[in-house]
Amino acid sequence: MAQQLAWLGLGNMGRGMCKNLVEKGNLSKPLIIFNRTQKRADDLSEKLGAGKTKVGSSVDDAVSRSDIIFTCLGDDSSINDVIATAMQSDVKGKLFVDCSTVHPDTTKTLNKIVTGKGARFVACPVFGAPAMAEGGQLVTVLAGPKEDVDQVKPYTKGVMGRADIDYSGQAPENASLMKVIGNTFILQMVEALSEGHTVAEKCGLGTDNIHAFLELMMPGPYVAYSTRMRQGDYYKREEPLFQVDLAIKDANHALNLATASGAKMNSVEVAKKHLQDVKAHAGEKGDIAGIYGAVRQESGLKYEN
Repeated sequence: MAQQLAWLGLGNMGRGMCKNLVEKGNLSKPLIIFNRTQKRADDLSEKLGAGKTKVGSSVDDAVSRSDIIFTCLGDDSSINDVIATAMQSDVKGKLFVDCSTVHPDTTKTLNKIVTGKGARFVACPVFGAPAMAEGGQLVTVLAGPKEDVDQVKPYTKGVMGRADIDYSGQAPENASLMKVIGNTFILQMVEALSEGHTVAEKCGLGTDNIHAFLELMMPGPYVAYSTRMRQGDYYKREEPLFQVDLAIKDANHALNLATASGAKMNSVEVAKKHLQDVKAHAGEKGDIAGIYGAVRQESGLKYEN
C-alpha cells in the first residue's frame, strides 16, 4: 500500500525540502504539511499547486494520517514539543525522520521516546543553505536502523539532496554529532572571512583582491559568503538565511560537546562572541554572516560596509 508522508515545520529549510519532495519524490498521495503558523503552510500549499499537498490542522491530525513523518524544527525545545504532542497519538509502526539541527543528547532522547511508543526513528540533519534546500542540493546525514534508513533514502539523494552521508546501523545521535561538529567548520569559515576582509580593507589590499583569491583557491561556500559580505547582504535582507539565534544555539551545542569531551574549541568561542555582537546590533534579523559587521565594528569600522 502506498505510504502517506507528512512534513512538520516550514522554516527556511523546510519549505525548500517540501518543494523538492513534492516535485521529485514520486509521491502517490499529497504531502501533508503542518506549521505552527498556519499561514505559512497555506502559502506553501498554494505555491506548490493544487493536489500536491494537504494542510494539516494540528500535529495530531498530520501524524495520525501518516506513515512517515518528517520534522524540521529550529531548536531543541521546538522539536521536543512537537514529538511530545505527536506521541499522544497512536504512533505504533510509524517512522519519524528528524531533520532538525539539535544537540546529540536531544536526538538520543527523541529516539528513546519514539521507539518506546512502538514507532521508529531516523535522524536526518542536513548541510546546506536555504538556496540549496530550494535547489535540492543538500547533503543529508542519515543514522538509525538500516531498514529504516533504507526507507528514507528514496527521498534524500536526487530529491531533497545531492548526496547522503550514510550512517546506517549507527545510533541516531551520531548524525547530530556530525551536524553539530560540521557546523563549526561553517562558523569558523565565516569568522575567518570576516577577519580577512576587514584586515584587507584596513591595510589597503582591498576586498576585491581577497575575493579574487577566494575564487581561485576556495570556490564554493567561501566565495558565496564573501559575496554576501561584499554586497552587504549580511545586513540588508529582511529574513536572515542563517538566523543569529540558531547560529548561537549551534555554537553552544558544539562548545558543550567539547567541554563534555575534555576538549576546547577556542575559535568557536571567538565566533560565538561575535554572534552575540550581531544579536545586539541587528536583533532577530541578525544573520551568521553578520559576524563580518561585528568584526568591522571591533576594528573601528561601521557595522554596515
